[in-house]
Amino acid sequence: MKLNRTLTMTLAVVAVLALTNTALAQGGEDLAAGGIDFTPLAKGIGAGFAGLAVIGGGPGVGRIGGAACEAVARQPEASGTIFTNMIITAGMVEGATLFAVLVGLLALFLI
Repeated sequence: MKLNRTLTMTLAVVAVLALTNTALAQGGEDLAAGGIDFTPLAKGIGAGFAGLAVIGGGPGVGRIGGAACEAVARQPEASGTIFTNMIITAGMVEGATLFAVLVGLLALFLI
């Protein structure tokens, strides 16, 4: 319950900051006249959200490997098929994790 409240408040603050940044940037001279530039904050938040996907990659692959070990222990004759499916699934999870890393780096350095 407390996590939901914290997440809601964080999203509300981000929305307010995004709207404030849009309002300040409408006139090109507003930033030069002492307005606040929230671009670095927005980059950090974007990279942080992309980093959340990276955190899930390790435990995901661990659960895949653990489930495969249990499946082989129950049916040793199906170990080849289980191993193939485990490698394909782990590769897909790692691909999604790598994609998240790239999105985070793009958000940080190219936007």
